[in-house]
Amino acid sequence: MPTAQTTEINQLLKPELVRIALPGGSKSDVIEALVELLEGHEGVDNLDAVREAIFQREDMMSTGVGKGLGLPHAKTSAATETIAAFATTAESVDFGAIDDEPIRLLLLLVGPEEHKSQHVKILGRISRLVSRESIRERLIQAPDPETVIEVLREGEADLRG
Repeated sequence: MPTAQTTEINQLLKPELVRIALPGGSKSDVIEALVELLEGHEGVDNLDAVREAIFQREDMMSTGVGKGLGLPHAKTSAATETIAAFATTAESVDFGAIDDEPIRLLLLLVGPEEHKSQHVKILGRISRLVSRESIRERLIQAPDPETVIEVLREGEADLRG
């Protein structure tokens, strides 16, 4: 029997899927770097197809949702499960965000079409978390991937509480 799909971001992330101070001056550079983190992931059947789906979605409309957060995401059959990768950027990146503010935080999310409900919940959850300035600042200043995951875990516990 399959396990329930988590909408907890901290449970989706592993330290190897988190990057601190990601270099790259352009939107495409930072998205590409996040996609590369998925190389070899058991839930990815075809990394090139995942990359193409992410960039096609981004071409339709920027996933810069405001408050310094970029959410590149896609639903694709090239992913067999919902997968997330997270990064802070070394410098602000122009992402074409709806508030015209550059981004410093990125959550990449891919998954199969049948996980659409989970996908939407996760995107909403990270948006709510990052809307809190204290969480945004702690994520940007996090010294390592483990701290990022812990900040997200604590923030998600507060959302439930």
